[in-house]
Amino acid sequence: MARIVKRAYKYRFHPIPGQAEELARTFGCVRVVYNKALEERTRAYTLEGKRVSYVESSAALTAWKKTPELAFLGEVSSVPLQQALRHLQAAFSNFFARRAEYPTFKSRKKSRASAEYTRSAFRWRDGRLTLAKMDAPLNIVWSRPLPEGAEPSTVTVSQDAAGRWFVSLLIEERISPLAPVETQVGVDAGITALVTLSTGEKVTNPGHARTDRRRLTKAQRALARKVKGSANRAKARLRVAKVYARIADRRRDFLHKLSTRLVRENQTVVIEDLTVRNMVKNSRLARAISDAAWRDLRMMLEYKTAWYGRELVVVDRWFPSSKLCSACGALAESMPMQVRAWTCACGTSHDRDVNAARNVLAAGLADK
Repeated sequence: MARIVKRAYKYRFHPIPGQAEELARTFGCVRVVYNKALEERTRAYTLEGKRVSYVESSAALTAWKKTPELAFLGEVSSVPLQQALRHLQAAFSNFFARRAEYPTFKSRKKSRASAEYTRSAFRWRDGRLTLAKMDAPLNIVWSRPLPEGAEPSTVTVSQDAAGRWFVSLLIEERISPLAPVETQVGVDAGITALVTLSTGEKVTNPGHARTDRRRLTKAQRALARKVKGSANRAKARLRVAKVYARIADRRRDFLHKLSTRLVRENQTVVIEDLTVRNMVKNSRLARAISDAAWRDLRMMLEYKTAWYGRELVVVDRWFPSSKLCSACGALAESMPMQVRAWTCACGTSHDRDVNAARNVLAAGLADK
């Protein structure tokens, strides 16, 4: 049975000068509203033990616009400012529910510049998108078509550190499940091989950061030599950001293709519950683990299996997949990382990663 899901389609666009200026002002106002509301809520919570609601923050925003210092907030669309307050409300809800850390202030340099527009703040007509306060539609690069008849409910405009502009269109889409298959696969995550499958196949880690490390190092050294606050430093920072963007784009593309393939070919995918946050504390492996992006791969598998009628099973992180013989079930006393192949007392020779993937699959199927 087809599922109706909310799905975001992201595209690059090229704003004309007037649009770029309007969006830059909006980004700045969104950041100011978010930070000021966070400051007020923190003060109320710290000094009075009071939790400020979204309604109270919204009323405060109206009052801020009437002050000489913050009158500029009235020059941009009010919808992105209200959405910033809603995002802050969600952040506090997650904090009080112990699902996230305490909200932090948005930085002009480090935070993602973005603004969210709901249906009342944009016009969608014949595939052309026009935002509030703008006369002309955005010049969007339609790298892939939207589903026929799709109507965006929310539009998010952003600019990354490399200076590229993006628009994300949230739509409701009907997705039909894939035809059932009988194959099942266990997945063992690694560094040299990004994933090893229970079938014996190893998918080599492309090492996108490693591939571009020389280019990145050169750009970072050039940045370090520039005078702080100078125009040349700003240009050098942009060059560094472009290298990072290239790495992230290539990594994301690779993970999407890999996750889609695993979901299409298998009815059940079994993975390990890796604690990436703790693993990156190992200074020798932190860079390689971050480049592997196992967390991103798991996230993609989670929503794609849900979309297409497949099943994702997660095995407990303490399961001894590497030390267990997949043939006889004997458990080795130890298995140092440098041991990549071993022979069990039963006489079965194992590739460490393939054996782990087979054990992960068996454990996942046993837990179903």
